[in-house]
Amino acid sequence: MRIFYAADSSPNTHFDIQSNVWRNNLYLPLIDAGHDVVEFDYDLNETIQKVDKSKNARFISKNRPKVTKELLRQIRKAHEEQPIDLFFSYFYDACVLPEGIETIRSMGIKAVNWYCNGSYQFYLVEEISPHYHYCLVPEKFRLEDYRAIGALPIYCQEAANPEIYKPYDVPVEFDVTFVGQAYSERPAYIKHLLDNEIDVRVWGYGWDRFSRNYQSRMTNPIRRLGRTVTQFLSITDWEDTFRRLVNLELLAAAWETALETPVIALPDEMIGGVLSDQDMVQMYSRSKINLGFSSCNTDDAEERILQIRLRDFEVPMSGGFYLVEYMEELEEFFEIGKEIACYSGHEDLVEKVQYYLKHDTEREKIRQAGYERSLRDHTWHKRFEKAFKEMGILT
Repeated sequence: MRIFYAADSSPNTHFDIQSNVWRNNLYLPLIDAGHDVVEFDYDLNETIQKVDKSKNARFISKNRPKVTKELLRQIRKAHEEQPIDLFFSYFYDACVLPEGIETIRSMGIKAVNWYCNGSYQFYLVEEISPHYHYCLVPEKFRLEDYRAIGALPIYCQEAANPEIYKPYDVPVEFDVTFVGQAYSERPAYIKHLLDNEIDVRVWGYGWDRFSRNYQSRMTNPIRRLGRTVTQFLSITDWEDTFRRLVNLELLAAAWETALETPVIALPDEMIGGVLSDQDMVQMYSRSKINLGFSSCNTDDAEERILQIRLRDFEVPMSGGFYLVEYMEELEEFFEIGKEIACYSGHEDLVEKVQYYLKHDTEREKIRQAGYERSLRDHTWHKRFEKAFKEMGILT
């Protein structure tokens, strides 16, 4: 099959270290499967950095027509040279105009969009999704939302590329590790492990903000400023109108509240920076226990969303022992307690970590079983083959 492929190499374009996470997981498996893949030759870095319409409306209004024009130019050229069967993209609304997708369809090319942030950012693809023939959706609970806007979703769970995610023959150096961004509940979970005397290490974007050194640098100036405001408030000969205008009392109260709020401060020596793709995969082999978090990047405590992630397949495929927060959908892909391990809440996490650190033989048995299951059932090659057959473009 001849495929025109359009996506950036990674959604994490703001990292200092270049990542090829989506190129490794989408583009390369299509090549490995024997398809003739033509890649969109365009720098999408800035486009992907500015996909939020509420923050970047002016940029998007100017940029989207440019990207669409170049996309159509290249796909027409490739189609003339040899017919394109499938247009495969990882696009947001900000990447392409809906009429651009319709033009591609009018050329007799099937159009499909892969997107994996629909759990909490569905609004970023609502405009373009109905214009594709199909949308590949890993969030099962979002399928009806796609249908409600007129799109045709196909449930296609995430997976891993065994050519990239594989075991490494390296020394096991760490008891418990987590590789990933620091947000939402993650720092609190890590702090709870530390409070229970568990040696845990973290690598990834944002963890430096939770280091004790960083917290100290940030807190001391705020305290000094708070004391200054308090001193100003003690001056009694200010005009009442000025005091009401600047509302210093309210400002001082806000500072006091901020200072009383517990701050998660982690030892500097347990925090690492962003790892390269290869270093991340090797870390799975360097760790006795690799942690996973199932909650999404959302600060809405009343709507806690759990979802399966790329990491849920990366770690087992890399031969790592995986301990992740339980969610029911995981049982469709792994035997819990036999191929991966799960926890529910802070205390259960501590108990599971302590248990598996003490039971090397059982941990090794689960690790090996998870690796074998991933190789057998959870490659992108199999995910795409199943999806393409459902679309009717493979027999």
